[in-house]
Amino acid sequence: MTKVHVVLRKEDIDETALADAKVAVVFDILLATSSITAALAAGARSVIPVYNAAEAEQVGRRLPGGSYELVGESEGRTIAGFHPPAPLFLQTVCPEKTVVLSTTNGTVALRKAMPARAVYAASLLNSPAVSEHIGRSHKEETVIAICAGSSGRFCLEDFYGAGYFVHCLVEQGVAAAELSDSAMAAWLFYRQYASEEKAKEVLSASRVGRWMVAYGLEKEIDYINRHGALSVIPKLEPGPLAAEVRDIVQMKMTKEGNER
Repeated sequence: MTKVHVVLRKEDIDETALADAKVAVVFDILLATSSITAALAAGARSVIPVYNAAEAEQVGRRLPGGSYELVGESEGRTIAGFHPPAPLFLQTVCPEKTVVLSTTNGTVALRKAMPARAVYAASLLNSPAVSEHIGRSHKEETVIAICAGSSGRFCLEDFYGAGYFVHCLVEQGVAAAELSDSAMAAWLFYRQYASEEKAKEVLSASRVGRWMVAYGLEKEIDYINRHGALSVIPKLEPGPLAAEVRDIVQMKMTKEGNER
């Protein structure tokens, strides 16, 4: 059986433990991992997750002109000169482009997870596809579901997303009896709010969700809330700039995306 554990914040990542052949699956439901999934499904060549705006600009200077888009936020505000990292919006600008993405939490969590044997980005949109892939490709390995959180704080929506992912694993027979207490808690929480209608309540009631509603981004929440709508499996891989910019990696699609 695959063992599954849920980490509640990116600050709790044990990079030494991850390096012991663990598989990491990162969740930043509002917005980063949902945006990565949507961008790849819409035809982005790849997504390069970076730590901050300075690193994003450094990467951009090394990419061919017109081949990329800078996307990002810092503490909830779109970075000056960048596109906002909103899934619906990104689909209009990312086809055939490399997306250089900087977010306060999600991209940092992805980079902190790099010591793992494999790193994936998951969301409500693609957890069934990611869990199925893990069941095929990482049998008997330990899976660490990482909730990005928000600047050191626990995030309800990430916990819910991790619970949905655990549910998908269990439904597919991947992790029926090897859940840590945190993974079991996430799964039980998800089961209380399993319908998309109840999930919308969870997302909108979270601190980040309330902020999004206040700023007129409810349509983005509705898009993010489409459970299993996309089949893309974003996986962290060495990028073309790895030799020039230390630790630069990119998310690539390992399965063709489609919408239901």
